[in-house]
Formats: sequence, structure tokens, C-alpha cells
Amino acid sequence: MEQISLSTKFFSNRDLFKLFLPLIIEQFLEYLVGLADSIMVAFVGESAVSGVSLVDFVMALLISLFAALSTGGAVVAGQYLGKKETEKSREAANQLVWFAGIASAIIMLLIYFAKPFILNDLFGHISDDVRRDANTYLMITALSIPFLALYNAGAAIFRTMGNSKLPMKVMLIMNIVHAAGNAVLIYGLHYGVEGVAIPTLISRIAAAVIIIAMLLNKKQSLHLKCSLRHRFNWPVLKKILGIGVPYGLENGLFYFGRIVVLSLVATFGTAAIAANAVSGTIVMFQVLPGIAIGLGLTVVISRCVGAGDYVQAKYYTKKIMRIVYVTQVISCVVVLALLPLILQVYGLSDTATFMTKKNVWYHGIFMIFIWPLAYTLPITFRASGDAKFPMAVGSLSMLFCRIALAYLFDIYFHMGMFGTWVAMFIDWIAKAAIFIYRYISGKWMQFRTI
Repeated sequence: MEQISLSTKFFSNRDLFKLFLPLIIEQFLEYLVGLADSIMVAFVGESAVSGVSLVDFVMALLISLFAALSTGGAVVAGQYLGKKETEKSREAANQLVWFAGIASAIIMLLIYFAKPFILNDLFGHISDDVRRDANTYLMITALSIPFLALYNAGAAIFRTMGNSKLPMKVMLIMNIVHAAGNAVLIYGLHYGVEGVAIPTLISRIAAAVIIIAMLLNKKQSLHLKCSLRHRFNWPVLKKILGIGVPYGLENGLFYFGRIVVLSLVATFGTAAIAANAVSGTIVMFQVLPGIAIGLGLTVVISRCVGAGDYVQAKYYTKKIMRIVYVTQVISCVVVLALLPLILQVYGLSDTATFMTKKNVWYHGIFMIFIWPLAYTLPITFRASGDAKFPMAVGSLSMLFCRIALAYLFDIYFHMGMFGTWVAMFIDWIAKAAIFIYRYISGKWMQFRTI
């Protein structure tokens, strides 16, 4: 590959460090609150853990949709910045925030309308206690959906400007409010599931208000217009949705597939549901660096592609992939070393503890070798405008690997809940192989967004 001189690089090592470190800290804080939530809910009981975890899968689906939309906005705004067209980049940022706010409000109403289906049909056969706790948690946290969308959009805009430190600070404030609220309501006032749901709602509202207020500052290069009047710029919005919709569909099908698999897990009893939920929370710390750095990779590649410099796009893809591998080895070792202590804090039953330990160890082993190729590499495709291919691969892999094989392993091979995790590992391997071929072929460099 053509060598790049230090004077022409878009991002120095210092620039990448300043971009990635706040992202890792931000994601760590976010997942830390999730871990604290699950530990505090475990204080209430296993039915509460199960009920909250079921709803969190639905919320994770929505968060992934907002993240996908925000990625679309970040790609378009980033490519315009790469072309030195700041005004068009600012317009893309404004279109993203307005569309995210309106679309998320509609989604919130649909969630309330679909509540009976979610609790009675989507989650499958669950006990009355689990259903009651899930209903309580859903009723409160669904109100936070528009604020989640606005925060995601605002954070993506700041990252596009190269400022990942501010979203990190907002996340820190959000998590302090969240953790303090949980502690007071659960341990102090002895609330049940409400003790987790109410602080979640308040902290998400606070995060959205803070970050949108910051974007209204005209000193920001990509600031928002301070007006309640808005006209959708459909050509710009079409470009944003051209990235966001395929990625959103991919994420949506991914999480819908997880919910389908979760309904299978629910048939194995409360201990299996709790173990699956706790495992899912813990393993997020293993992949945390990859997820965080992936947000920064979108900024880097979109800037390179906007400038028409695919030599640098390939250079930074390889460089950042190496960074992801190194950091995830470190995160995996730390998580596995702390696993006995974490499980002791949870205080789960012996059966649930054993299943959780097994899931986390196997996840760590497969994650170190396969995960970056399945999840970090396709970010380069989306940032270049090649969003439909990862969507097609991810959707088909979810259907034929993660869902079909989960039922095959669990029902016919009697592998129980662990069979769903084995199916997930095979899903990673299939996607990794296809994405490697796509990258080497260079077809992703033939797409244009702006």
C-alpha cells in the first residue's frame, strides 16, 4: 500500500488518542451503570432481574436504531467536513436532530400501544412475577425514548467535530445521577423495579437536555439553529437515511433476533433468564473498547472518504483494527480476572452462577479472535457509503446462524441456554469471513454518499 507522509495524515496518533480515549471512558461509564443496575436489581430478586433484562432487550433495540440514524448523520456531516463544506455539514446536523426527535416520539407512542404484545407474546412463557416487573419497568423507561434519541444524535455531532470529550462528560453526569438515584430508591427507600426505572428516566432526560443545549451554542462549528420552526431538507435527509436506514434495519433485525432467541431462553426457567441477562451485561465490558473505538472509526473514515483519499481510509482501517485487537485482549483479561468477584456480588443461585461463568469465558475466547472482523471492519464500509452490504450480511447471518442454529442446538441437541451462545459465535465467524472478502475486493470504495 502507498506510504503516507506524516505531514499529510488527517489524524495523528495524538488525534486518535484524543478521539478514542473519551469514547472508551464514555462507553465504560454507560456499561458500568448497566452493571450497577443489574446488581442492584438482584437485591430485589431474580424475577426483577429477569423482568428488567427482558425490557432492556427492547430498549437496546431502540437504542441501536437511534445509534444507526446518528451514524448516518455523522457519516454525511463528516464527509462534508472532509470536503471543507462546513455549511452543508451543519445542515446535516440540524436535519439529524429534528428527524431523530420526531421519529423517536412516534416510536415511544407505538411502544405503549404495543405493550400487551411485548409482555404477553414477544417474551414468550414467563412467570407472573417476571411479567409484573417487566411491565413496571417498561411503563416508566419508555418515556425516555425521545431523550435517548436526542442524546445519541447530539453525541454523534460532537464526535464528528472531533470532540468526543464532551459526550464523555455528559455521560459522567448522567451516570452519577443514575447511580445515586438507584442507591437512594432501592437501598434507602426500598423501592422495587421502580427504584431502577425512575433514575434511568431522569438521567436520560438530563443527558439530552445538556447536550442539545451545548449544540445551540453558535461557537460550535456544527451548531443547531435556535428555532422551533423547521423545514426538512429532503435531499440531505435522504443521504442521512441512505446510511441510517440500512444500518438501522441491520441493528433492528439483530436485536429482534436476540429477542426471539430470548423467548427461547425464557423456556429454560428464571435461572437461565437471569444467567443470560447477567452474562450479557458482563461481556459488554469485554467488547467495550471495540464498540467505543468503532464510533471514532466512523468519524475517521468518513473524513477520509469525503476528501476522496482511500489510501488513508485503508491505512486507518488497518491501524485502528490493530488498536481494537490489543485493547480487547486487555479488556477480556481484566473481566475474566474480576469474574469471581463480580459473580459473588450478584449473589445468584448456584445454577445461574455456573451458567454465567461458562458464557463469559467462552465469549471472551471467541471475542478476542473474531469479534473485530465481524463488527469493526464493516464500519469502514458504512462510513464510505456502502451500508446495504453489511445490512444484507448481518440480516441473513442473524436468521440462518443466530436464530436457526439456536433452536437447532437447544431443541435437538439439548444444549440448553448455552446453545444460543454457540449459535452467536458461529454467526460471528460467518460475518467475519464475508467482510474480509469484501474489504480485500475493494468494492466498498466504489460507493458515494455526497
